[in-house]
Amino acid sequence: MRRTRPFRVAVFCLLLVAPLYAASHKSPATRIDLILSEPDLARGFWGIQVVSLSSGRVLYEHNADKLFTPASNTKLFTTAAALALIGPDYTFRTTVETNGTLDKHGRLTGDLLLVGRGDPNLSGRELPYALHTERTDHPIEALEQLADEVVQKGVKYVDGDVIADDSYFAFERYGEGWSQDDLVWADGAPVSALTTNDNVVFVNILPADRAGEHAFVNITPFADYYHVDNRMITTPAGTGRRIFINREPGSTVLTIWGNMPLDDAGANEALAIEDPAEFAAGLFRQLLEKRGVVIYGQQRTRHTDLASLSTFTVTALAPARGGAEPSRALQNQPLVLASHESKPLMEDVRVINKVSQNLHAEILLRLLGREKGTAGTVEGGLEVMRGFLNNVGVPPDQYVFYDGSGLSRQNLVTPSAVVLLLRYAAQQAWGASFRDTLPVAGVDGSLAERFTDEDVQGRVRGKTGSLGGVKTLSGYATTVRGEEVAFSILTNNLNLPSKRVTDAIDDVVGAIVADGPAKKKK
Repeated sequence: MRRTRPFRVAVFCLLLVAPLYAASHKSPATRIDLILSEPDLARGFWGIQVVSLSSGRVLYEHNADKLFTPASNTKLFTTAAALALIGPDYTFRTTVETNGTLDKHGRLTGDLLLVGRGDPNLSGRELPYALHTERTDHPIEALEQLADEVVQKGVKYVDGDVIADDSYFAFERYGEGWSQDDLVWADGAPVSALTTNDNVVFVNILPADRAGEHAFVNITPFADYYHVDNRMITTPAGTGRRIFINREPGSTVLTIWGNMPLDDAGANEALAIEDPAEFAAGLFRQLLEKRGVVIYGQQRTRHTDLASLSTFTVTALAPARGGAEPSRALQNQPLVLASHESKPLMEDVRVINKVSQNLHAEILLRLLGREKGTAGTVEGGLEVMRGFLNNVGVPPDQYVFYDGSGLSRQNLVTPSAVVLLLRYAAQQAWGASFRDTLPVAGVDGSLAERFTDEDVQGRVRGKTGSLGGVKTLSGYATTVRGEEVAFSILTNNLNLPSKRVTDAIDDVVGAIVADGPAKKKK
């Protein structure tokens, strides 16, 4: 009896503890299934695939061959294609040039052209990108330097016009399937080969000195571009803030209304401009006139419209590394008065993936068409993309893209296609650099505020994606056992608070990292 009683107690304790132990040590696959089975999450559509990078073994999958709206996971395809086909060392060149003549008195007989070739970083953004976006106080510094060079070349008078030339790409500012609501804001900024300050202006709103007065509204870097209808009223301290901004497509009138309390620190909004080349023409003319250059002509733009591309192939003689227009090869070479060269392409890929920069991704898509396809257009870039993915081995029935950023709701892709792309990239000479462009869990970019679990922080590099009803995350992870995996998690049709969905995605990633999910058979 003395021996039996302790034995029975031990068995009893084991029976009590066993369910708790089992609950806390479920396999990662079981943990993922439990997450997806929660009633509110189960009403949406989930697609997941996790694959070992070393063996190629599928470790977990759920709806891996179903098509989903990927949102900004589209950028993985655009940036990988650009690195593979154009190369990480590619640079953009912006010039000021003329086909006229400059005499000894500083008189330029002819037009002065500001020619853009796709540089996305004619702005105050600090490069290389560190842990977050940093901007200098000089958002138009590159244009100021170009204006300084023109003056240093001796230009004092311009008999012709100041022309902003963005014809390197077609005049195709927006993607198919973009929402009209996006076009007012920085996320939907128009695309152009001549991009200044990310094609936005910063609108700063501050309370007035007394309640009842209109708030102060200031626009930089080109205050005259928009006409502001300011209806924002300053209210007593503690009354709360409400800000509404409206701009109709095609209009340069900003209507701002609402209220701002006296004790408010102020608000700053980045608003998209309407025509980037027109914006650059007016701004560059101002910069020249500030430097004493007298301009007798007008300011205007030079675009390449889509209709003209049916009879004229823009890229037939396209040079490498963003050189002069091929059409000029048949003309007299222009006189270059000033020039600006960008940082290497890899630096911008880092910006695109870290902060999910839509405009820059769209520029890359058109650059693919310009440099490697038939035209600097959306369709030209997508045609190059399809050829690239065919070489990667992604089946054509597993994706359809309408833009390069993921802003289009018509884009579709499978988790399997995303993982195939990630596995391909990991094997390339630029693969490690590509991985480094992705946000790090709990550290930087769009993942800086996610993954508070110390076991996950730093183990995951992933590209986020978000639209209404869409949340995605795809990238690379290192499990606690040291296994490297590529994963894709795509969710659609979830009518839930954003945090609820991102927390669920993060829980799935936590299960993947925990010790590498055992293969789930489908």
